[in-house]
Amino acid sequence: MVEPGRRAPGRVSFAAVLAVLTVLLFASLTAGLALGSVHVPPGQVWGIVAHALGADGSEPTWTRARETIVVDVRGPRVLLGAVTGAGLAVVGTALQALVRNPLAEPYLLGISSGASLGAVAVIVFGVSVFGAVSLSAAAFAGALGALVLVYAAARTGGRITSLRLILAGVAVSAVLSALLNLLLLTTDNGHEARTVLAWTLGGLGGVSWGTLWLPGVALLLGIAVLMVQAPNLNLLLAGEEAAATMGLDVARFRARMFVLVSLVTGVLVAAAGPIGFVGLMLPHTTRLLVGGDHRRVLPTAALAGAAFLVLADIAARTVAAPQEIPVGVLTALCGGPFFLWLMRRDARKNAGGPA
Repeated sequence: MVEPGRRAPGRVSFAAVLAVLTVLLFASLTAGLALGSVHVPPGQVWGIVAHALGADGSEPTWTRARETIVVDVRGPRVLLGAVTGAGLAVVGTALQALVRNPLAEPYLLGISSGASLGAVAVIVFGVSVFGAVSLSAAAFAGALGALVLVYAAARTGGRITSLRLILAGVAVSAVLSALLNLLLLTTDNGHEARTVLAWTLGGLGGVSWGTLWLPGVALLLGIAVLMVQAPNLNLLLAGEEAAATMGLDVARFRARMFVLVSLVTGVLVAAAGPIGFVGLMLPHTTRLLVGGDHRRVLPTAALAGAAFLVLADIAARTVAAPQEIPVGVLTALCGGPFFLWLMRRDARKNAGGPA
């Protein structure tokens, strides 16, 4: 077995992986700003961005319409995609360590459904106790409640099996989704119900610079705290008893981390809707590249998740143009087969068969 901080033989170096993913993210951001109903050349894209930031004082060679498209329409959307993808990948990585289950992911565990229910309740009932952050606060409360409920239902005799965790997540998600649909059916505003229903499919449209700061802060907070706690996440890989022997208060640590991942998930769901399977696919993919040490997995998963969701959103905008496909539909089409393969692999391992 390779130690968490040591690279396995034949595995690509951590620095090289980060460099490649950084280039991929930059390329995906460029494509996200350039592609659409109005094509903007990549060189002109970054000229517009530099001009908007005040780094280029020369006379613009592009039209005002193109500048508006890049800066005000596509810019916030592309950045929200990067922030949401990075956040969901990091949350999925943390959850898989916290519950010691490779199938753990915010969407599959019902956390996204809890966040959606909280957010929709605020929209339908018009609650604004916390002002501009009321939507995110309600989504956080819903996400935390769903996570605690799933964890309590799945844990029996001090252990959580993959099957029990997924079944608990499916059951809780079904109940919360039913409550959400009930709210939509009983609301008096039909237009509002249709808007919310489209939002529940996951999408990055409608974001503005004024609403982008909260998901950004949530992402930075989540990554910063999880990077500090990465050694403790590594301890959990050896099991709860081993982690306790090494001095980790597992119950308290897990409770704090549950609050953190629920906060990040709630804010991201409030901004982009429930987008599934990003937190399942990207952690497993990055572990194949950099190993199991969370000090490496977390930043790698963040970069990979950001690039993946930006590319998925480009496909959502262009594949069926002028019709736009909700990005959550595309991530589900990618993640569903991946989940089935992962579940089959996990069953083979538990049965002692070939992986």
